Amino acid sequence: MQAARGTSLSSLSTPGSTSGSAVGLFTIVAVVALAVDQVTKVLAVRFLEGEPSVELIPGLLQLTFLRNAGAALGTGSSMTIVLTVLAIAVTIGVLRVATRLRDRGWAVGLGLLLSGAAGNLADRLFREPAPLRGRVVDFIDYGPFVGNVADIALTLAAGIIIWRTFRGVGVDGSREKS
Repeated sequence: MQAARGTSLSSLSTPGSTSGSAVGLFTIVAVVALAVDQVTKVLAVRFLEGEPSVELIPGLLQLTFLRNAGAALGTGSSMTIVLTVLAIAVTIGVLRVATRLRDRGWAVGLGLLLSGAAGNLADRLFREPAPLRGRVVDFIDYGPFVGNVADIALTLAAGIIIWRTFRGVGVDGSREKS
């Protein structure tokens, strides 16, 4: 049965085809990932700061506390204000794009992007040494670098956004014609 003449019933019942469900998924992903990031940072400050590294998987994964003024791998440590402004711009941009969400993949990707940017932005705004110059709490030591849950969210977001882009799916659920 069709909802209206010429309208496919399947297009109406496809999960993620409505703005509300995609925006809701985006919101849930963003809030949960941001909460996990902030809680783990509080725990890292409480239990890891000033302590020796804790080895979880020998030679692969440990918990090592540090405060990072820069970006990935400590690069740009003299550009903390620029990184803060960039995080603010990303946060605003993602929120603006989210109003057009109709695709669940994009909803998850942008939710993770928002949580990662906002998680590290919160550190830059509210942690020492000063607002806009705060150092990000990193504690997950993978060997070549030390990161946090926000960094994991940003990495996953990049993968999902690349995947949806290569598949030709727009944030509004439209597909490029091949």
